[in-house]
Amino acid sequence: MIFYFSATGNTRWAAKQLHEATGDELFFISDQLSTPCRYKLRPGERIGFCFPVHGWRPPRVVREFIARLRFDSPTVGHFTFSVITAGDTTGETFPIFERDLKDCGLALQARCALLMPESYVGLPFMDVDKVEREKQKKAKAQEDLKGFLPNVVNRIPKDGPLYIGHWPRINSRLLGAGFLRLVNDRKFHVVSQRCVKCGICADVCPQHDIQGGLGYEPTWKHDGSCLTCFACYHHCPHHAIEFGNQTRRKGQYFYEKRNF
Repeated sequence: MIFYFSATGNTRWAAKQLHEATGDELFFISDQLSTPCRYKLRPGERIGFCFPVHGWRPPRVVREFIARLRFDSPTVGHFTFSVITAGDTTGETFPIFERDLKDCGLALQARCALLMPESYVGLPFMDVDKVEREKQKKAKAQEDLKGFLPNVVNRIPKDGPLYIGHWPRINSRLLGAGFLRLVNDRKFHVVSQRCVKCGICADVCPQHDIQGGLGYEPTWKHDGSCLTCFACYHHCPHHAIEFGNQTRRKGQYFYEKRNF
């Protein structure tokens, strides 16, 4: 089984590659939080986790899921791995995640990080990658994942690239703590003149934080569930969603068009 979270499609692409190579079932983490989060393992079944890096840490929704995750059968002997995606470096994301996993009796045996096109646009100096850089990152990520897949398929305890960066402690502990204070939906708003009430933003929100749908302008629930993942912003076909003034004249990105 492979548990994954994705907002703009980078991690969903990686999870689908793993699914196709192993045949292991995919479970979307946001949806699993409405269940008991208890699972029964088949003999020899792999346990995988795929998610993007948020502020050089695992996303809040992933950590909430791991805190609730339980298995109805022993996990000893089940190959456990993780693939994470990041626009830049990963910092201490893996060590933080591995500490969380200990509480449900798991330890990672193989890890891999993929550098993917940037999608976080919530700060003045951050924007999506230029088209050429986007292509380069996708090609390198494909190469890195192709090299890592045999480890997962054959249950080989060996890491792929990790892209930790030069200042993992500063990034994950200091800057990451500051990033957490920005994670909310208060700055999101719709520009009515551009909005065609297509409902796509509500459909793509992984946290179901947007009220709306076809025929309605979106409104955000302000219930604490928002991850500031910018899925709503990036998928809007008319660039009608803004995040304060931070996203004005910035680009949009998602890995592939979703089927709604």
